[in-house]
Amino acid sequence: MTVSQAIEALKQTIADANFVERGTDEFTKLNTSYLSGLESDLEPAWIIQPRSKEDVPSFLKTIKPFVGTVGFAVRGAGQQPLPGSANVQDGITLDLGLLKGIDVKDGVVEIAAGERWGAVYEKLDPHGLAVAGGRSAVGGIGGLSLMGGLSFFSSREGFIVDNIINYEVALASGEIVNANADENADLWTALKGAGNNLGIVTRFDMRTFKQGPIYGGTVFYFSPSFPSQIEALVTELRKPDASKETHLMISQGFSAAINKDTIMCLNQPYYTQAVEDPPELQPFTKVQPQIDQMNSMRLHTVLEGAKEQEASSQTNVRCAYMNITVKADADTLKAASEFYTAGLTEPVKSVENAMYSFTLQPYPLSLLEKSAASGDNVLGLNPSDGPLVSVLLLSYWKNKSDDETVLGMMKDGLAKMKADAESRGQLLPFVYMNYAFSHQDPLASYGEENREKLAQASKKYDPEGVFQKGITGGFKLF
Repeated sequence: MTVSQAIEALKQTIADANFVERGTDEFTKLNTSYLSGLESDLEPAWIIQPRSKEDVPSFLKTIKPFVGTVGFAVRGAGQQPLPGSANVQDGITLDLGLLKGIDVKDGVVEIAAGERWGAVYEKLDPHGLAVAGGRSAVGGIGGLSLMGGLSFFSSREGFIVDNIINYEVALASGEIVNANADENADLWTALKGAGNNLGIVTRFDMRTFKQGPIYGGTVFYFSPSFPSQIEALVTELRKPDASKETHLMISQGFSAAINKDTIMCLNQPYYTQAVEDPPELQPFTKVQPQIDQMNSMRLHTVLEGAKEQEASSQTNVRCAYMNITVKADADTLKAASEFYTAGLTEPVKSVENAMYSFTLQPYPLSLLEKSAASGDNVLGLNPSDGPLVSVLLLSYWKNKSDDETVLGMMKDGLAKMKADAESRGQLLPFVYMNYAFSHQDPLASYGEENREKLAQASKKYDPEGVFQKGITGGFKLF
C-alpha cells in the first residue's frame, strides 16, 4: 500500500481536514516553520491539518491498515528540535495547529492541542490566574505537557506534567478517552513522560492558581563571573529554607553575530510574587560587571515574561539540544563549564551565524517534593536525589554543511561532562526528553520500573503497536 492510497482513504474519512501536498507554497510555509531546520530537512509527502478533534481518531483508524508501509508523524507546535520527533520523510505529518480553543471553568483550563502557551497566558492573565506552563509564549502545549517540563512556577508547583489533571486522548483504536486519576489512570500516569508513544492528546486540562505580577528578566555579564554564579546557584539550592518562589537559569554562551572572541553570560532569574528586587535574586541580579543597558529585571505579567523569553529565541535556523542531570555540586558544574568553553575551538567559532549556549536549570528540592506529592510521576526523580541541576547544551547555526562540526562539538563536550560527573558520583541517569538528541535515551533514564509502566500502557492501549511501528521518529519504547 502507498501514501497515495492512504491519502485517498483519509480524504474519504476526514474530508474537512486541510490536505497540503508537497511542492505547494503552503507546504513549504508549514514545513519550514519548525524550530529547527533539522526537522524541516524531512519532507513528508503530505501534511494534514485536522479541523476538529474528531478528525484525529478518524485519522488513526484510517491509517492503521497502512502502518508498516506508510510512516506518519504528529506535530504540535514543532518546537522540539530532535529530527523526526514531529516530522517524517515521504510519509504523512498530522499537524494539530488548527485545533484551537481555551476554556476556563472551576479552577481548570482546558487547552486544545494546537494552542501555544502565549495564548493560554493571554486568556488567564485578566482573571488573575496562571498555570505551570511553558516559559516561552511561542512554545506549544503538547511537548512540555508530555515530557516533564519546567515553568516559572516549578519551585512551587512542580513539573508541568504534575499539573495536568486530565488528558483527552485519541487512541490507535479510533476511540477518544479521558485519562485522569479516576479514568484510565495508568494511561494518565504514563502520558506524563511518554512522548509520542501512546496516543495523540487532543486536549490538556490543567489546574490553575491565583497569580499576579512576577519579578524577573535578564542580566548580561562577563565570563570571569560565571564560576561565582555557579557557586551562588548551588548555595541557593542547598539552603534549608530555600524560597519556593524563585526560578533560576544561568547561561554562558558564544554568538558569532555579537563577538567572535568573547564568551558572554546571561542570568534569567524570576521571583513569582509581586516583590521588587527580592533579596533571593540579588546574587544573580547584582553580579558585576554587567551590561546595565541590557538588564531587563522588572515586575511584569506572566504573559510579558513569556513574550520576553520568546523574543530571545531564533527561528528558521538549524538547532539542537542535548542534556544531562547532575547533583547541585559547584565543582561538578564548574568542570562542565570548562569542558564547554574548551570545546569552542576556532573551527566551531567560524561556523556561520553560530550561537552556542551552556545553560544550568535547577530542579530544587521543593520541585522534587511537590512532584512526589502529586503522585504517579514516571520521570524517576525523587526528593532524596535533590537538589539537582539540568545541564543543557544548545546550538543554533545556519548551514547544513556545518552539522557535523557543531553536533560533534556538542556530543564530545556532553560526553566529557557526563564522564566527569559520573567519576565524582554526581551524575543522575535522568535525561529530559524535550532537550535530548538522537544518541540519548530519555525513556531508559526514567529507570526500569517506570519504563515498564510505559511499556505496559503501550501494550494495553495500543496492542497492535501503531505508535511504535507507524511513528518511527522520536524516542520509542520498543
